[in-house]
Amino acid sequence: MAVDVGAQAPDFTLPDQDREPVTLSTLRGRPVVLAFFPAAFTSVCTKELCTFRDSLAQLSQANAAVFGISADGPWVLKEFAARQHLNFRLLSDFFRTTTEQYGVAQTEGMFKGIPKRAVFVLDGQGIVRHKEITANPGVEPDYGRVFATLDGIRP
Repeated sequence: MAVDVGAQAPDFTLPDQDREPVTLSTLRGRPVVLAFFPAAFTSVCTKELCTFRDSLAQLSQANAAVFGISADGPWVLKEFAARQHLNFRLLSDFFRTTTEQYGVAQTEGMFKGIPKRAVFVLDGQGIVRHKEITANPGVEPDYGRVFATLDGIRP
């Protein structure tokens, strides 16, 4: 099942790097950026998440909550977040249910089931306002479009 722009984002509850549950629907009232990534400690994923880290001031101006989501376990995400000094929460979709809900699972090859590189921007009501799924996991998302979308949904 794919999630499209204009649709209500599927709710989920996933553990963060500290094994604390995060439920998407509890974040209503503010924009949310969901950055699905294939694997912690890989070069492009590290660059992507560090770009979001370094853009936190701009994201904070939009009052946006940012979450990285991968199939890595919480213990791996905790070490990854610590080593990269990430200032937002990473969520473990270890069983890949959210990856499937959002339609971003790799469908073939040895990485079948893990998340593709994808970004969703949700408005304060949980409606998808931007969606980008890269065809090549080596390509980063278009950060300019993410920020432009956030600028467009500010109250």
